[in-house]
Amino acid sequence: MKRLLAAFTGIVGGLAIAYGLAVGGPVTAPLSDRVEIEALTWVELRELVRHGKSTAIVPTGGVEQNGPHMVLGKHNHVVRHTAAAVARRLGDALVAPVVAYVPEGDIEPPSGHMRFPGTLSVPEPVFEQILEHTARSLRAHGFRTVLFLGDSGGNQAAQMRVAERLDAAWRHDGVRVFHIGDYYAPAANGQIRWLEQRGETRATIGTHAGIRDTAELLAVHPDGVHMDRAKPGGGYRLRDVGVNGDPSRASADIGRALIDLKVDAAVRQIQVLMSAGPAGS
Repeated sequence: MKRLLAAFTGIVGGLAIAYGLAVGGPVTAPLSDRVEIEALTWVELRELVRHGKSTAIVPTGGVEQNGPHMVLGKHNHVVRHTAAAVARRLGDALVAPVVAYVPEGDIEPPSGHMRFPGTLSVPEPVFEQILEHTARSLRAHGFRTVLFLGDSGGNQAAQMRVAERLDAAWRHDGVRVFHIGDYYAPAANGQIRWLEQRGETRATIGTHAGIRDTAELLAVHPDGVHMDRAKPGGGYRLRDVGVNGDPSRASADIGRALIDLKVDAAVRQIQVLMSAGPAGS
């Protein structure tokens, strides 16, 4: 009899939980210290938003060639790390999954990074649609601020356009959307100045797959770097092997410093934007 009663109680309890889920009953969960949305359950996400985690960071990366010494997913690894760091610094933010499909050049005929195997590219309007509907999804779930954080130069213009368009449409409803351009812009984040103060030149720093890119990936995902293949490049070398600058001069210590500069720049810009006035003003 006791076994039958226990079994019956278990069945009833299970049905009650299922019914509660079906009708949106009071399902609760302990608050998580994770900031990555994809690592949470829907219940955990709902509770975090209810308790003030109302800012969502949308990181964008890319799949592009990074010379013979770095993996194609460099930007994704870096921005996954930095977005989480920014979220923890802000205290009220969670991080959406990295948007990896971004504009990288024309497909037919190939241009830009698309001239190298493995690069994946989408048209700018498609990228804008991904950003817009990601933001719309986050708004539907209670987020009041959406921040676009792009780790690739080709992502910046589209992020700015979408942020301005959505912010203008939603701000009077109390929802803000911002493009955090200072994170990636060297003039704003101070990376080039920091390197020059340590003896580097514009030629050694380079513009792609050089010291900055290589050092940052060494700091967050060293398995993605083959330093034995890191050779100086520039001019024709960029066209032939995808390198501009001298990646052989990079180190994980340099990368950690450069990443800190990007995170600091992002947090500063976000704080300025959020202090300019309350949402809906």
